[in-house]
Order: sequence, then structure tokens, then C-alpha cells
Amino acid sequence: MLTREQLVSKIESKKNDWDIVIVGGGATGLGAALEATTRGYKTLLLEQSDFTKGTSSRSTKLVHGGVRYLAQGDIFLVLEALRERGILFKNAPHLVKNISFLIPSYKWWYKPFYTIGLTIYDLLARGLRFGKSIPYSREETINKIPTVKKKNLRGSIKYHDGQFDDARLGINLVQTILENDGVALNYMKVEDFIKEEGEICGVIAQDQESGKEYAINAKVVLNATGVFVDNLIQKDNTKAQHIVKPSQGVHLVLDKKFLQSDYALMIPKTRDGRVLFAVPWHDKVIVGTTDIPKDKAVIEPKATDDEVDFILETASRYLEGKPTRADVKSVFAGLRPLAAPKKGANGKTKEISRKHKIVVSSSNLVSIIGGKWTTYREMGEDAVNKLATIANLPQSKSITENLHIHGYKQDIDYDNYLYFYGSDAVEIEKLISLNPELEDWVSKSLKINKAQVVWAVKNEYARTIEDVLARRTRSLFLDAKESLRMAPMVADIIAHQLGYDSEWKTVEIQKFNELAQGYILN
Repeated sequence: MLTREQLVSKIESKKNDWDIVIVGGGATGLGAALEATTRGYKTLLLEQSDFTKGTSSRSTKLVHGGVRYLAQGDIFLVLEALRERGILFKNAPHLVKNISFLIPSYKWWYKPFYTIGLTIYDLLARGLRFGKSIPYSREETINKIPTVKKKNLRGSIKYHDGQFDDARLGINLVQTILENDGVALNYMKVEDFIKEEGEICGVIAQDQESGKEYAINAKVVLNATGVFVDNLIQKDNTKAQHIVKPSQGVHLVLDKKFLQSDYALMIPKTRDGRVLFAVPWHDKVIVGTTDIPKDKAVIEPKATDDEVDFILETASRYLEGKPTRADVKSVFAGLRPLAAPKKGANGKTKEISRKHKIVVSSSNLVSIIGGKWTTYREMGEDAVNKLATIANLPQSKSITENLHIHGYKQDIDYDNYLYFYGSDAVEIEKLISLNPELEDWVSKSLKINKAQVVWAVKNEYARTIEDVLARRTRSLFLDAKESLRMAPMVADIIAHQLGYDSEWKTVEIQKFNELAQGYILN
């Protein structure tokens, strides 16, 4: 795998002309970059921060068709998502797994109503079905989730969906892009566009590490910056209308004692009409989410007290143990890049379609909004179809439907703490065998050792403590206070690998400490 320095040299060369430049290293940008490079187009992806720094590392960790969208009658979105769910499970089995959900029934009509609805959900998945939805008795439900609230419980309905690790999939997509001769760079911020006769023909980008600027030529540019898509649209045309309406989703991470099951819990309708999940993940439980409209996009959104209280109160009505703020190991928020509703709409973000949308400006800036992780591949395919037409690129068929993603490995041993590295786990074990001291734990409780930090820096383009603890491992999202304890040791390892001095370590630790405070409830 090329180093970041070697990748930067590719945009310093005299052959700095690209078919497609993609701005944004989240799910959408990575999907488009993989699609473009595997079709043979010379592709460059630029991310101003770290890959999946924003929304794409802050999901509910579900690869799903969307039971809620079925209830809203959005059949085509559900069909599309169920198909893509099956494709992703096939192409990244080390990161995507089949998980069983229970919808608890406290009213007589719940079981027949949801059994019928979820049977339709199964049928829509056709040959890519994960399993059959069936009703469970009260006794079977308690057996599967012993901590479910038992008062007035009549039973439950079981259904299947997918679970994944969003940021780990992001870095594996970066590696797959590079293996197919594409270039993806983090910490490379697009500052402006290059134009000829009113049409965009490249970008001006600044390396956030060196400060150096680059003029990069491209036949066409894709704006895949998620909730920040309007920022680039405004750079292109200051009079352009905003096309994104951010919606905030908050998740709380609790100790596994609150669920004590491999089954997930799904509450189909909370008091304000939302869906709430309690999902086992990396030996913890993720509970969420909310759906609150926001006026402004920020890189580090913060959960409000109302959102935290809503999740805790709702979870307490369905779990025997009533979680409190003191039980929260980490709280994280993400912003969904939803299409701005038309004038006269009621403005409820939970009713805005999650279907993606592609917009082309008069200067040929292509922008993509909406969608979700589950449909990242199809979004990439649609975007590249549009880009290829605009740039008059040679027509080429998509091959990503059957493309194994880096790390591909079947028959995953979930008892192995390195399981989510897939085929790379063997390489990490080799690293340890050559350097036995790397087996030492950075965090024994989170099962993270020194070798994983070294691997993140050498093979996964991690540059900061945050990159390692938030996205290469999921420490910050699993236990924020434990991550604070780990930070100095991680800084030492990164500094040793990249040749940074003690001043860098001091500044870096301080930056991470400030960041981590936002993931801790006071």
C-alpha cells in the first residue's frame, strides 16, 4: 500500500490531469470513487479531514432496507436498499453480518400487524433475504432478550437485517480504491474551482499538513461533501439555492448489561412517531436515534439534553434496567444530508425521503445528496453514470456489484478480537510475531493493542489520535473516558511512526482531550 506521501506525489507530477475529481471522503464519495476507478477512469478523491470523519462514521451501524420506509409506503427505496444490503453482505462479509431484531408486543394487534408487514419486507428482499420473520411468544421473547420489560409483554416479532462497522468499511473502501489504481487523500481541502469559459475544469486544493496548494485539472468534479454540499455549490455560484437540510441523529452507547443478548431491540413507534433501536455492537449497546432538523452543518455536532433525555426515557420504557446519564459510555451525533423540502412542506425531517438526488449546475459541477450507507454503491454508480456522460468519458459497465472489498474474508471468527480486519488480521498477527512488544494492550477492556495503532498509521492512513481512536478502532464511540486514558500512549506510537516531536504530541493530546469531552455526558 502506498504511503500518503507517495499519493501526494501523484498530484505533484506533471501528469496532474484527472478524468474525475471527487470532493468528500464519506460513504457517497468513496462509493463513487470506487465505481469510477474500477471502470478505468483516472480518479482522485480529496477529503478535507479524515475519511468518514463526518456523518459516515456516526450511523446506527445498520445495513438495512428500512422498515420505517416500508411503513411510509416508500417501496422503491426499500427494494433498492434490500438489494444493496445483500450485495454488501456478499462483498464485505468481514464487516457485515446478519442480526436478528425483536419488536416487542405490548398490545394484542402488534404481532399480527408487524408479522404481516415484515413478511412483505422479507419478500421484497427476494433472493437476498437474510432470514424469515416470525412471531415469538412471551416466553421465547424473554429467553432471547432477558432484560426486555416484562410487564404487559405479549410476545414479539423477529426479523432480520444487517449490521456493519461504518468507519471500518470506509477505510476498506479507500484501500480498495488504491488497489484499483485510484488515488484517495485525506487532509486535502478543496478551496476553490478552476474554470474555463464558465465551466469547471479542476480544483485548487491545500494539503492540511504541509500547507502547500495544488492546481488539479479534471474533466469533471463531483461534490460529495454530505451536509457541506451547499458550501461548494456556493463557491461555484454565490446565488445558488441551498439544496440540503441537515437532520441530526444522536446515539448513546451503554454497557451490554442493559441488553444482555445477541438480539437487537426495535421500537417501531416512539411517542413522537420515530423508530428507536437498541443494538449490540462491539460488546456494548448502541441506543438511538433522533431526527432533529438543524439550520447549520458543523463538523462536530453535539447532542442536546432533550435528545439524550428522549433516548434514555424511551429505552427505560422497554428495558428492565433504566439507563441514566451516568450509564452512558459515549454519546455521538451525526448530521444526515437530506434534500431540502420544497416550500410549503411540513418540515418534519423524518418524513423527507432518504432517496439520493443528483444536481448539475450550469458550470457542470455535479452534486449528490441524500441516500444512506446501505445504498452507497448504487449512489456511486448513478453518480459516475452522470459524470461519465458530462465528461464524455468512454462508456464502461459497472463491476462493483461483484467486487470484493479489501479485507474480504468468509467464515469470520467473532471470538478473535481482530475479526473486523478480515484478511488483514493475519498481517497484524505477523506484525506482532516480528515485534512481540506490539501485543501489549493499549486498552485491555476494548481489546486494542499497540499493533493495531501501528497498523492504522502504516496501512490505513491514520494521522492523528482521533483518526486511530475514533475511526480505525472505535474507542471514542465505545468508551470516551477510556479513550482519554489511551490518548498519550497512542500519541507516542504515532509520533514514532511518523517522526513527530514532543511538541506535536503535546498539542495532539490536548486537541483530542477537547474533542473527547464532547462525547462524555456531564
